[in-house]
Amino acid sequence: MKVLMISDVYFPRVNGVSTSIQTFRRELAALGHQVDLIAPAYPGAQAAESGVMRVTSRYVPFDPEDRMMRSGELRALMPRLRAEKYDLVHIQTPFVAHYRGIEIADALGVPRVETYHTFFEEYLFHYVPLLPKEFLRGLSRRFSRTQCNRMNALIVPSGAMRDKLADYGVSVPMHVIPTGIPVTQFAGGDRGVFRRKHGIPGDRPVLLFVGRVAYEKNIDFLLRALRLAIAQNPHLLLIIAGEGPALDSLKKLAEKSGLRDNVLFVGYLDRQGALQDCYRAADAFVFASRTETQGLVLREAMALGVPV
Repeated sequence: MKVLMISDVYFPRVNGVSTSIQTFRRELAALGHQVDLIAPAYPGAQAAESGVMRVTSRYVPFDPEDRMMRSGELRALMPRLRAEKYDLVHIQTPFVAHYRGIEIADALGVPRVETYHTFFEEYLFHYVPLLPKEFLRGLSRRFSRTQCNRMNALIVPSGAMRDKLADYGVSVPMHVIPTGIPVTQFAGGDRGVFRRKHGIPGDRPVLLFVGRVAYEKNIDFLLRALRLAIAQNPHLLLIIAGEGPALDSLKKLAEKSGLRDNVLFVGYLDRQGALQDCYRAADAFVFASRTETQGLVLREAMALGVPV
């Protein structure tokens, strides 16, 4: 089978959607399928990747991490896409990729499926704070229902997400396919290497969060909880590995809360070694997000033997 994926995000943009796409492309290829991907081009040079078509993109107001693909350039790909004779269009995100993906599937005369990655009901009010939460929740439900019901089928990462979408009124067939993680990639790791690099004593208790540093991840809750915890253990350290739009505000909150010596921000880490070392350096993994549909970092931590 020849599958065409289309997404509004992909590496070098680091998030769960990019990871999921990469995993599915790799595993489907191992089963003998051809899986090509249309994704945005990001500022700076991207290493060429077989089967990935980069589309010129523009800046998204209030969201500097993401890019918006230019619709005209997507349409200009049609002669090339027709020549490939795809069997299926797989849409990964609900923005430009969703609407142009529908156009492409219709033009090619093939079915369209979509993976529902993001629990928007617990997401939108972090970015549109001036509107009432219940209004935004209702809006996200209607938005999701309308988009999902335009598909021939949906892929969802969990039974709970399938049931939630059914409650919204989504009536197309839904198939639960968790992304999973490449277990062999999350082995090894050196606790001592990471601790020595960052000047952390071997016996200091360490908590760890890994993920996009965004408002919907509820990391401010972890900081508030940390204030209570250090009352009993003053040496407790929380490591936050990742970057994102909430980074500056969280650094200010840590400073204001008197947590300067109890929080360490380390940014994004190389997934081919440094990240595994970071996981191993922790005594427990902590997570407070209310928007997750997969929580891949939880599986990564557990694969490396870190309590969650």
